[in-house]
Amino acid sequence: MTEQPARGTRTSGLDLHIGHLGRNARAGLMDAFREAIRTGRLAPGTRLPSSRVLANDLGLGRNTVVRAYSELINEGWLTGQHGSGTEVAQRSAELLAEREPPRPPAARPQLVYDLRPGRPDLSSFPREEWIRAVKRTVSTAPFEAFGYTDPHGRSELRNAIARYLARARGLRARADNVVVCSGAAEGLRLVAAMLAKAGGTTVAVEEFGLQTQREALLKAGLDAVPIPVDADGADVSTLDDAPAPGAVLLTPSHQFPLGVALHSDRRAAVVNWARRRGALIIEDDYDGEFRYDRSPVGALQGLDHDHVIYLGTASKSLAPGLRLGWLVVPDHLVGSIVAEKGWAEESVGFVNQLAMTDFVESGAYDRHIRAMRSQYRRRREQLVEMIDRHAPTARVTGMSAGLHIVVEQPGRTGAELVRRATREQLTVEPLDFFRHPGSTSDRDGVAIGFATPSASAWSGALDALVRALR
Repeated sequence: MTEQPARGTRTSGLDLHIGHLGRNARAGLMDAFREAIRTGRLAPGTRLPSSRVLANDLGLGRNTVVRAYSELINEGWLTGQHGSGTEVAQRSAELLAEREPPRPPAARPQLVYDLRPGRPDLSSFPREEWIRAVKRTVSTAPFEAFGYTDPHGRSELRNAIARYLARARGLRARADNVVVCSGAAEGLRLVAAMLAKAGGTTVAVEEFGLQTQREALLKAGLDAVPIPVDADGADVSTLDDAPAPGAVLLTPSHQFPLGVALHSDRRAAVVNWARRRGALIIEDDYDGEFRYDRSPVGALQGLDHDHVIYLGTASKSLAPGLRLGWLVVPDHLVGSIVAEKGWAEESVGFVNQLAMTDFVESGAYDRHIRAMRSQYRRRREQLVEMIDRHAPTARVTGMSAGLHIVVEQPGRTGAELVRRATREQLTVEPLDFFRHPGSTSDRDGVAIGFATPSASAWSGALDALVRALR
C-alpha cells in the first residue's frame, strides 16, 4: 500500500541519495545527513522523504528512520511538524557557522568595468536573427538530426564553413577537411593529442600568447618552446635553432596579444620550413575578421593546405557561449583528428550547428561581422584618441585590428598599471599574463580590450581608464 502524503506536502515521493550506513544504521543515517548538510548537498529548506518512504528505500525499519529524524530535529539539523513533513532546518546554517571559524573578508575593490582582451560585446549578440535561424532549422531538420551525429560535425555546417572560409578568409577548404568542435580550446586539444600520439615531443609557440594554449600542449605531453615576436610577427627564422619542433603554433593574421601581423616574407619562410621539415603549422585565426584599416589579412592556410591546420571559432565574432569552433585539417590528418574526437565527444548540439549553417548561408553572419567591425572600429578610435589626449606619455601599439590594444607607459610597469586600473574599478591584463616563462623580451605594459562593455557602460569605462593612465 502506498503511503498517502499529508495535505499540502510533497515529501513522500522524493528521491534522496544516502551512502553506506555501516553496522549501526541509525547512527550511520544521522552521520550521512549531517555530512550532506555540512557540504551543502542538502541546503536549508530542502524537503526530505517521509520516514515510511525512506525506510522502504533503504531497507530499514521505519522506527529507525523516525528516531534518526527525531534526534536530528532535536540537534537543530532538521525541522518537522505533524502534517507538514520534514526538511533541512534554516538554522542548520547557523550550526555550521558555530562549528567553523569565521573567515576574514577579503578587502577587494568592486570591479565595474571589464576591459580584458579577447572578449566580444555580448549585448550585441543578434538574438532575433539567431532565434529565427533556430526556428527555421529545428522545424525543418530531418529526424536523424535528433540522434547521435558524425564526430566530423553536421555535413550542412561543414559545407557552409568551408565555403565561407574560402570566400572570406582565403582558405583552400572543402567540407571533408572541416571538423566541428566545441570552440578553439577543444580544437587545439585534439591537435595536441594527435601530435603526441604520432610521437611528437615539442611545439614552438610565440613568446606572448594564451597561457591556456600552452597548458593544453603540456597536458598532452608536449613541450612548448618560445620563439621571439617583434614588429614583423613571430621570428620564424629561429625555428631551426629550436629543439626539433614537430609543429609551430602561430596567430599570423593578428598576433595575440601584441597585435602585429606576420610579415609576408616570414609567412613564406614558415611554410618553407614546414615543407622542409615535414612539420605542421597550427594557425589560430584568433580574431582575423576584425581588421579596420583595410581588408583582413588572409589566412596562412591559403599558402599550403597540406602543412597547415587552421583553427577558427565563433567565440569572438558571435559569442563564446555557443561553443562553436572548427578545424580545417590536411587530408591525411582528418582521420587522426576525428579518431581523437571520438563518437562519445560530440559536444556541439545539432541545433547550434544547424542554426549556424543557416546564419552563414543566409548572409546574417556577414552582416553581423560588418556591423561589429564598424562598432569596434569606432571604439578603438575613441580609445586611442582619449589616451593620446589625456595620457600623452602612453604608447599604443598593435595594428588597427582585433578587440584590444597594447599600452606601454614609460616609468610604469604593467603590474602598476593594473593596480591603478583596479583602483578605478577597472579590469585590464598585464602583458606578463601572456608571457612565456622562457621569454627574453623586455616588453611590459597592459592589454586593454574595447569590445566587452555594453554601449551604456563604454563612456564610463573610458573615463576610468583615463584616470588610471593620467
